[in-house]
Amino acid sequence: MDRRTLLAVTGWLATTAAATLVGLAAIDLVGADITGTAGGVRTEQDVARALAVPEAGPSGTAASPTGTPAGTGAASPTGAQRGFTTPGGSVLAECGPGGVRVVTSSPTPGYRTKHADLGPDDHVEVRFVGDDQEYELRLRCRDAVPVNDVKD
Repeated sequence: MDRRTLLAVTGWLATTAAATLVGLAAIDLVGADITGTAGGVRTEQDVARALAVPEAGPSGTAASPTGTPAGTGAASPTGAQRGFTTPGGSVLAECGPGGVRVVTSSPTPGYRTKHADLGPDDHVEVRFVGDDQEYELRLRCRDAVPVNDVKD
């Protein structure tokens, strides 16, 4: 091999190695911001929090069952909130002095809310209906924490 060919191959290898290292460093710096976590892996708590957040309504803000944007009300007096999910939709409920109450509910695409008893009361119900399926959540408080009261 002559000297010019050797210099060309060495220069090409050095340029390729430098470009690869710069690309990997850029992906490492930006990657966590793009996926939320390194590798895009979410914990069970992250998934539960994401499922408890209602979907955006027509105006682009998340709507509560009463029609007010979620997060605009007063803070929970007890802080005992819990999310529940069915294939028909999700509900965020909390326990307070008046019993259990629905904070937000959101049907899954293809479903609608047929009935919603929002409370506060001893029991609250939210029923999601699709073309051929119906899902009902019946909630109550147990030890100041919302629980699904499954009917027999």
